[in-house]
Amino acid sequence: MSVGDLHGYTVAITADRRWTEQAQLLERRGARVVHGPTIKTLPLGDEGRLRVATEALIADPPDVVVLTTGLGVRGWLGGAESLGLGEELLEALRPAVVFARGPKAEGAAMTAGISVDWRAPSSRNRELLDHLVDGQRTGTLAKRDGHARTRVAVQLDGSPDEWMGPAIAAMDLDVVAVPVYRWELPDDRGPAARVLQGVTDGSLDAVTFTAAHAVTNFFAIAEEMGIIDEVRVAFVSGAVAAVCVGPVCSDRMRGYGVEVSIVPPAWRLGAMVRSFAAEFAGRGRALTLGGCQVVLQGRTARVDQGDPVWLSDREREVLAVLADRPGVVVSKAALLRRVWADETDEHVVEVTVGRLRQRLDRAGVGIETVVRRGYRLSEV
Repeated sequence: MSVGDLHGYTVAITADRRWTEQAQLLERRGARVVHGPTIKTLPLGDEGRLRVATEALIADPPDVVVLTTGLGVRGWLGGAESLGLGEELLEALRPAVVFARGPKAEGAAMTAGISVDWRAPSSRNRELLDHLVDGQRTGTLAKRDGHARTRVAVQLDGSPDEWMGPAIAAMDLDVVAVPVYRWELPDDRGPAARVLQGVTDGSLDAVTFTAAHAVTNFFAIAEEMGIIDEVRVAFVSGAVAAVCVGPVCSDRMRGYGVEVSIVPPAWRLGAMVRSFAAEFAGRGRALTLGGCQVVLQGRTARVDQGDPVWLSDREREVLAVLADRPGVVVSKAALLRRVWADETDEHVVEVTVGRLRQRLDRAGVGIETVVRRGYRLSEV
């Protein structure tokens, strides 16, 4: 049978939107998935602000349009349509110079028939702001007759502080901020708390992030739980991998002291999963045990190309300690110290080794008992 690149690994998803699609992509590659959203995306319940901004832009069309997210672009156009303003809005936006933060915003605009003139190279809001600053400095920002200042429409990205609008307004531009949705902490913190606990207790192998605000909320919840330092250590040590969809997420992780190694070259969900799988594909380990070929991958063992068998954390750790030096005897006391830490009864080692032999089936005979000394792996 074929085994996926991520078989044996447990992955947590922090997204609220499109998380089922992400889960399916991961599961097709063999991963076990847990869902602990750290973010809640809310469309604005009150359409008043969206209507006011949209009507203002229809009455006096913008010279420049700044689009930050694909979700926001679709939400804005869809909201305008529901207000009976859809076609009028498109007519107002199409003649403008359009800047997009990333490929999702660009794709949503182009689908609606809005041409994008420039896209931020690394999908960062700061790049959008710098591009506007450069345009203002060089005098290349568009400005229609009758406009004393360049009129800029900014689709806000859902940040609680909504910093983009004020930052652009500070440049002496005529800014119309367009709020479409907002990101908040989830009402039920329980699933996210379980993910964070999994990060600290080693039951998770990776956590995926597809929004910078999910990263912020992840660490905010960790701080609420009093485990933020333990969470940071788990990521920094490599015990748990942080997987980010793009540089904006990875920058936010870096702000919390975590350097992210898994970021896809194309900032898409599918590309993120492919990069993740490629990184983890080389982590498997092959052993000859009891005359059998045993492949250890994540939390599973596969004997002679048979079905993978899931190991408990203790079983996996015991096997890893023995596999570090095949043929060398490891005492029960040493296994107890390295695997259980606070346990003092060596009987738990005997029980775990017994279960491990059973799970390994015919390869289990390769875990030899050396009387009054301990255990060792025999490769023959």
